Amino acid sequence: MNDTCHCSVKIKNLKVKKGAHTIIDNINLDVKHGETLALIGKNGAGKTTLLKAILGSVNYYGEIDFFNSKGEKISNPKIGYVPQRLSFDRNTPITVLDLFCANSSSLPVWLHHSNKRKRKAREILEKVGAQNQINKPIGRLSGGELQRVLLAFALEPMPDILLLDEPVSAVDRNGISKFYSVITAMRQDFHMPVVLVSHDLGHVTKYATSYALMSHTISEIGSAKDLAKSNKVREVFGLDTDRGESLWR
Repeated sequence: MNDTCHCSVKIKNLKVKKGAHTIIDNINLDVKHGETLALIGKNGAGKTTLLKAILGSVNYYGEIDFFNSKGEKISNPKIGYVPQRLSFDRNTPITVLDLFCANSSSLPVWLHHSNKRKRKAREILEKVGAQNQINKPIGRLSGGELQRVLLAFALEPMPDILLLDEPVSAVDRNGISKFYSVITAMRQDFHMPVVLVSHDLGHVTKYATSYALMSHTISEIGSAKDLAKSNKVREVFGLDTDRGESLWR
């Protein structure tokens, strides 16, 4: 087991501004190793912005610190990231293997791929059950296949923390189950923290361990198994408690 994956994250007084507009403010959050934390809330609540702050792709005020299993700060954490979607030309002839080699080498993708890189690509894709897609053009991948390929890239090298931004929004039911089964297995095997943005409360209850309700700040934190009991969550998502409306409608 890779001990570097025993990572935790502490976020203190985090604020992100765009000009005079404050996007998120006073974010205080601890993400423990082995935890899958789901960020939930309405569109525009700041969930993706929080992921971008953790990634370091937006400027922010406050503190985001990473710690190893001994409680020591990690100065340059490895962060895996799976976006909601990948924009590219669906007619491109580039294969999954080409994409992997381009990501791991400075050589042009049309040159011969070494056997070493081919083996490495297969190993990574096998982790997520996508080894059969290695020679498939990326434009011919289904939504679920593409997301598992992106997940494979996010896991190489093995990250200290994994960030998922609505990763199954364009995936069918079978693909969703396969995707999250891989996430659960990786979390259990390597104890890495996972931060997941999702609008599907059923997925949160089934696949996450905890949740944080956002509306430009954190308004509630709880265990995922208790999500259905939260009146705040029901209020934000417009569910009528008296009528017994389900979180999974």
